[in-house]
Order: sequence, then structure tokens, then C-alpha cells
Amino acid sequence: MALTKEDKAQVVLEYGKNEKNTGSIETQVALLTKRIVELTEHFKIHKKDTNSRRGLLKLVGQRRKLLKYLQRTNLEGYRALVEKLQIRK
Repeated sequence: MALTKEDKAQVVLEYGKNEKNTGSIETQVALLTKRIVELTEHFKIHKKDTNSRRGLLKLVGQRRKLLKYLQRTNLEGYRALVEKLQIRK
């Protein structure tokens, strides 16, 4: 269920400015989104896994806080990221 090193490196390279930029808001949101998508697929099979569901809700809350901060500080960057990750419809 956890991201592999290669998956994480690919996401960081795509959303960060370079391969070492793991702290940027865009990179953090992209990594959280990837984990959320994987957990959502997991719950389609394992419907009664309530402990992992709590972890999923924590990830969603963390991503929401980061997106709120990005929206406050960089509105155009927020819109571009949401469009690229297809988070909001």
C-alpha cells in the first residue's frame, strides 16, 4: 500500500522543481493524492478495513489543509495543481 521509491521519485520529479524538492506544497499534495488513490482502490476490495480508513481520512484532511494554504498564497498555482491532479470537479 505504501508508495515505492520509484513511484515517489517520479512524482517528485514531475511536480517539484527538481528531484530533491520534496518539501514544496505541490509535491506534498501530489504524493498525498497518489496515496489517497491507492487507498481508495484498496477499499474497493476490503470494505471492512476500518483502521486503514481512519488513516485515509487523516491523509485527506492533511491534503485539504495544504490545498487551503496554497489557495491562500498562490491562487494560480492552486488552480493549475487542482486541474493537473483532477481533484475537484
